[in-house]
Amino acid sequence: MIKIKEAVIVEGKYDKIRLSNFIDGLIVTTDGFGVFKNKEKQVLIRHLAQTRGILVLTDSDGAGFVIRNFLRGAVPSDKIKHAYIPDIFGKEKRKDKPSKEGKLGVEGISEEILSRAIAMSGAECELSEGYVKAAKDIAKADLYEHGLTGTPNASQNREKLKKAMHLPENLTSNALLEILNCTMTKQEFEKLCENIFGEGKNDA
Repeated sequence: MIKIKEAVIVEGKYDKIRLSNFIDGLIVTTDGFGVFKNKEKQVLIRHLAQTRGILVLTDSDGAGFVIRNFLRGAVPSDKIKHAYIPDIFGKEKRKDKPSKEGKLGVEGISEEILSRAIAMSGAECELSEGYVKAAKDIAKADLYEHGLTGTPNASQNREKLKKAMHLPENLTSNALLEILNCTMTKQEFEKLCENIFGEGKNDA
């Protein structure tokens, strides 16, 4: 079991059931887009954010990012953390057909991948052996240096990096920076960029 201080926010009841198998903590559902109109649920999530912080773990499809961004705007930035699952295509066992985008949701992702996503989020939890919180020493200037922002090929370069890290395609550059700082040191980031783009900076 993974003990988590923050309240974990997921989309639906099957996501909650999936996480309950290995998470020791509070798990709250948004009921999909229902949270947009459910004022009581919004009040609850804001209260949890203020008292213990929240960890958002939604699907990697477009709908999941709409919900994630809604929550991002509903609570102070220092009270919310994000765990991202990679784009994995397939179908959950209980469903007759895949989702619109063909990606597995939280309920269909393995415990190993979900545990790693949580460890990468920077949440206050008892982490499995081998997971270490990295210092937040990667800056936006470092993304620019490696051609990941502010250059003609920045978008394509970010896609290459996300693919190499098995991250969802919908990530913004700010979300990417957040994940990088939760998963690696600046030296590890430099090495990763060197392996993907070669020696040159800002012209990858």
